[in-house]
Amino acid sequence: MVGHMRNILADAGRSGRRVVSAFVATAFAQDNAEKASRQSRLVADQLRPKVSKRAALMDKAEHDVLATMSFPQRHRTKAHSTNPLERLNGEIKRRTDIVGNFPFEPAITRLAGAILLEQNDAWCGAKPLQRARYISLETIAAMGDGGPVSLPALGD
Repeated sequence: MVGHMRNILADAGRSGRRVVSAFVATAFAQDNAEKASRQSRLVADQLRPKVSKRAALMDKAEHDVLATMSFPQRHRTKAHSTNPLERLNGEIKRRTDIVGNFPFEPAITRLAGAILLEQNDAWCGAKPLQRARYISLETIAAMGDGGPVSLPALGD
């Protein structure tokens, strides 16, 4: 969504960016995917006379941009920003820079894997008495087929 919004705002001009941004954001403020899709098409149609190239971009990218609208409401806000992913990439880079040269390729895979597991625990609240900051397995269960939610034990 972030990159898509930048592309749309590129032609909006300095004075029009706030208006166009607010206009496009109305699609994400909808209750469900169907309403969001309708609103996105309405916004694209209203932008078409002034910035037809960007309206065409909205038409083409609608499905990808609104994919998070099928998530439960409390998950949507977590997917709007790339900041958590950028922080995670920065942490992996920081830790691999400390090590410097790895003796063989599986060593870097193990280090990055350990960092990812640690971050997953933090995001899902897997540690006892820790509140999930992002998305927990329990909240994802509503999106699945109704089976039990669990992660396999390490080594299985």
